[in-house]
Amino acid sequence: MRQGHTPYGYRIKDGKAIICQEEADQVRRIFAGYLSGLSLKMAAKEAGLTMQHSSVKRLLQNKHYPGDDFYPAIIDQEIFDAADVERQRREEALGRDNRPKKRLCPRVPLTRFRMAKTDQVFSDPYEQAQYAYSLIESEV
Repeated sequence: MRQGHTPYGYRIKDGKAIICQEEADQVRRIFAGYLSGLSLKMAAKEAGLTMQHSSVKRLLQNKHYPGDDFYPAIIDQEIFDAADVERQRREEALGRDNRPKKRLCPRVPLTRFRMAKTDQVFSDPYEQAQYAYSLIESEV
């Protein structure tokens, strides 16, 4: 059985996800409203829900709504994809695209080292560590 939060629009019955029609209709109306040009909060309000901007955004990004191996589809994949494209378009247009960008990292050369066998033991851990580090030999 799946663990975690059950997405809005679904119920779990006898270990299977089933669609809650009233909530699923609201989810469909949110997608439709958003695609028609409403803001995230206004799309939810028009669907009869009071939600924060971030909650509506997460709802639009929930990959269970087009259906998967456990959850039946509430919306078509095309609608889900169109909402994602529109969300990204609006984020970019408003300068709110804060997803991490791919950065080119400088290549770090492979470093090898070896350590000579320790043959001294110190009662002071700081001295023991200092001694151990002194035994490291780099093979770069």
